Amino acid sequence: MPREFSRTDRVADFIKRELALQIQNEMRDPRARFVTVTDVEVSRDLAHANVHVTVVDQPSPQARQEILQALRGAAGFLRGRLSKVSQMRTTPELHFFYDESSERGAHLSRLIDQAIAQDRTHGAKE
Repeated sequence: MPREFSRTDRVADFIKRELALQIQNEMRDPRARFVTVTDVEVSRDLAHANVHVTVVDQPSPQARQEILQALRGAAGFLRGRLSKVSQMRTTPELHFFYDESSERGAHLSRLIDQAIAQDRTHGAKE
């Protein structure tokens, strides 16, 4: 039996796909060039959407803030673009957040690799 998705899930998926295209193709701000939309959470009343983004080359905290400023400054433009391609009566207000999960995952992976390397060196000495 196929799983049924709620309307908020479908809207979030649509916004995620469309925002990814709009950011890459329509935004002229160079700070948003390598932005990836990782997740979108839409409120139950479809009035607000929390958009989680990350950047390919793990930027400094200052660069993250500049990227978020660029996206927040373009939120009205992006919302207008979304309204043109959607069939929804209203388009959610966009709120951008930086997603640190990929960086946390890379850090944990490095820690695991270091622990494995240390285990190998200790095992070789015995």
